[in-house]
Amino acid sequence: MPEWLSSRLPDGWTAWHLIALSVGMAVGMATVSLFAVGYVLARLPADYFVNPDAQRPIDRHPILKCFAILIRNAIGYFLIALGIVLSLPGVPGQGLLTILMGVMLIDFPGKHQFQKWLVTRRVILGAVNRLRARSGKPPFVLESLDLEGKRQNEKQGT
Repeated sequence: MPEWLSSRLPDGWTAWHLIALSVGMAVGMATVSLFAVGYVLARLPADYFVNPDAQRPIDRHPILKCFAILIRNAIGYFLIALGIVLSLPGVPGQGLLTILMGVMLIDFPGKHQFQKWLVTRRVILGAVNRLRARSGKPPFVLESLDLEGKRQNEKQGT
């Protein structure tokens, strides 16, 4: 172990202690992120991506609303950073799902279109719908019924 690292460790710690701590933290963070992401994704309405009313925030006092937006954005940026780290090779965890949750929390122009594009990726949609199924929730609806009806009419030639 390099001298600069061993001088910063508590007395009596060896490389094995550092490895055990690192593995424990990685497993703990992966577990917490998996449960947190699963909880939030299971609580979203199934029509979140096609129904604008499902995305509207609850009416609150303006100061509380501003505070909630600041906190939500801070948590969102933290989740995006955590998701990027979890996406690295060798780091256990649900990186893409964590990034999706972070993106869903922050505010930026084109957010809804980006969310919909991200969740329509086959791997992400499958993972999200499996998490929702475990919670007894229906899968996400990605096309509105009006669009679906129009597509069926086009196929039938009407």
